[in-house]
Amino acid sequence: MKKLTNEERFSLIKRNTEEIIGEEELKNLLKENKKLTAYIGTATTGKPHIGYFLWALKVADLIKSGFHVKILLADLHAALDNVGWHVLEHRYDYYKKVIPELIKAIGVDINELEIIRGSGFQLKPEYVYDVLRMSTFVSVHDAKKAASDVVKMGDNPKLSGLIYPLMQAVDEQHLKVDAQLGGTDQRKIMVLARENLPKIGYNSRIEIMTPLIPGLVGDKMSASIEESKIDILDNSETVKKKINKAYCMEGDPNNGIMAFLRYVIMVIKQDKKEKFIVKRDKKFGGDISYNDYKEIEKDFINRKLHPQDLKNAVAEEIIKLLNKIDRKKLEKLAEKAYKEF
Repeated sequence: MKKLTNEERFSLIKRNTEEIIGEEELKNLLKENKKLTAYIGTATTGKPHIGYFLWALKVADLIKSGFHVKILLADLHAALDNVGWHVLEHRYDYYKKVIPELIKAIGVDINELEIIRGSGFQLKPEYVYDVLRMSTFVSVHDAKKAASDVVKMGDNPKLSGLIYPLMQAVDEQHLKVDAQLGGTDQRKIMVLARENLPKIGYNSRIEIMTPLIPGLVGDKMSASIEESKIDILDNSETVKKKINKAYCMEGDPNNGIMAFLRYVIMVIKQDKKEKFIVKRDKKFGGDISYNDYKEIEKDFINRKLHPQDLKNAVAEEIIKLLNKIDRKKLEKLAEKAYKEF
């Protein structure tokens, strides 16, 4: 594999992102030609779904561009977001197995991947001290605002939801990273981190944000809303049923099917130099193949590509992805992690 120029590395990092806070800082870091480190945190809450493939592909881009990537399995953050303390261990066990499986399914070089457990360093005195120090600079209003898109606040918010963003900010320092990766729902916490880390003597970090994939129904694909997502453990029949029920209005590309196609399927296809094939009966024009997402969107908007044909093709691609994951060994862990107590 040929060595990428700094411009190529930056372009790879930026593709399919919604925003990068600190672009010039990133360009300067790339010029230094030193080993860079990024992290993405995922609270061990609901079952991981296919929306995770979007950020997994960004992890792949970061690794290809020369980063070492840490994946934080944030078990204490899960507890702060209302996951029962009695199931934290089982949730962590599940995520510890499913996240690497999901990432390997898209062909990521896991030699530059590191899995870290939140409670493994977040209970150390120096970390707790920094969280307390930051709490003296962040107002209740700002903490609540930062947490609002991530934590389930409810009508009577718990104190834990206000601690959550402070810990995520301090994570950047104690994980010793140059950048954080997350979805746009993390933006307020990332801004809080950039504004407040310098107040306790640390550098602000680069914040890289991906778009959010809309749910099959509703606003976004959510681990807590079953009908909005396809679970990593869903079998082929379930995948087909959920895709068939998904919102996908003819001529309107603003839906979860098209977004997953754009940010996941077509990224994988283009990196592998493969075409996306839609199988159709000859009386409807026969099979059609696409090289990039824009071609698909154009045909869909012009109603040359029927939603049902598109759904069938997308379902097949999702099934292929999930079949690369050893789901049998995950099922028992999931049963323990998500059984009713």
